[in-house]
Amino acid sequence: MTTSKVYDILPPMFKAGNYQSQGSYKAFIPEKVNQNIELKDPRIPLLLAEAMRYLGELNAYSQLVPDIDFFIKMHVAKEATISSRIEGTRTDIEDAVKSKEEIGPEDRDDWEEVQNYIKAINYAVGRLKDLPLSLRLVNETHQILLSGVRGYSKTPGEIRKSQNWISGSGIDINTAAFVPPPAPLVPELLSDLQNFWHNKDLLIPDLVRIAITHYQFETIHPYLDGNGRIGRLLITLQLVDSKILKVPALYFSDYLEHNRSSYFDSLDRVRQSNDIEQWVRFFLSGVAETAKDAKDTLSKVVELRADYIDRIEKGIGIRRTANAKALLPHLFAKPIVSVNDVEKTLGVVGQTANVLVDDLVKISLLSEVTGKQKNRIFVLNEYLDLFKDQKRRAND
Repeated sequence: MTTSKVYDILPPMFKAGNYQSQGSYKAFIPEKVNQNIELKDPRIPLLLAEAMRYLGELNAYSQLVPDIDFFIKMHVAKEATISSRIEGTRTDIEDAVKSKEEIGPEDRDDWEEVQNYIKAINYAVGRLKDLPLSLRLVNETHQILLSGVRGYSKTPGEIRKSQNWISGSGIDINTAAFVPPPAPLVPELLSDLQNFWHNKDLLIPDLVRIAITHYQFETIHPYLDGNGRIGRLLITLQLVDSKILKVPALYFSDYLEHNRSSYFDSLDRVRQSNDIEQWVRFFLSGVAETAKDAKDTLSKVVELRADYIDRIEKGIGIRRTANAKALLPHLFAKPIVSVNDVEKTLGVVGQTANVLVDDLVKISLLSEVTGKQKNRIFVLNEYLDLFKDQKRRAND
């Protein structure tokens, strides 16, 4: 009797699911995850503690940074750029912060997808203030992501009603690298996942819950397009929703892109051998590294901001110092601007904006990049460099 009771309360070993024949191909049918899941690997608590430490440092530091909302906009632009790049777009961070008129026709489709992702992130994070993390919120975010771009025909905001697949030749499901569950099973699996997000009875740390959520969402693959981008965005939404982060200062796509093969291999290993622990280790290591990098970036931003203020106070006339300081936060959000942008942002006349921009060029805050006399474009280079893909540049 006693032994039976003990077994009743022990969490089950994780079972990912199994492949089932659908005629000419096999689809993976995942098990539901809204249950306690036993993790025995002694490395996981250590990795969890490390990840939470770096997240705590990032969270604390973000509360001390002046104008943090402006810096977050650049984090969002970087995430949108890299997450979209994983899906095949070619837009870089410099293009992402440009206006549509500054983008060539051949690059505009990619640029618009990145802009949609920025809108989707901002919408989702904003909605968390009055709407709990839910499938409704995820669907609304997906609709914004795909509206008016190349995926617009893939039912934006709607759970798929037909079979999809991943990779392979791209045109034949029989050669796919992975086939998610059939469409009729998706609503129930998503409902289970939503319950898993909010089930307070589960003895699962929030970060581990987020790791399992990402695996399960990618496995269900509930949309005809945009699953990867929404799945990566869900990580940030859960960090904010669980109060681990007070501001959305951490985005995971940079880590996943630099470890792309290991990422896909790790997800597949769960499906092949039920080894959720190696995926949790991979995820926690990535969170720790990403949080540390994000905090280091914010630290450099604070130093650079102080240097910019010093240059302004020492190098610009008193009458224009106030305008320069008022413009600076906006440059942190959009570090590529025209004179017209400055004019609209500050509400000044064109001549005032021109003189101010010329002053900022003289003190090496801004750099003119077109070489033209008209329609000039200016870049806050030192700041923008902090958000460029340093690892990618080092490998080029």
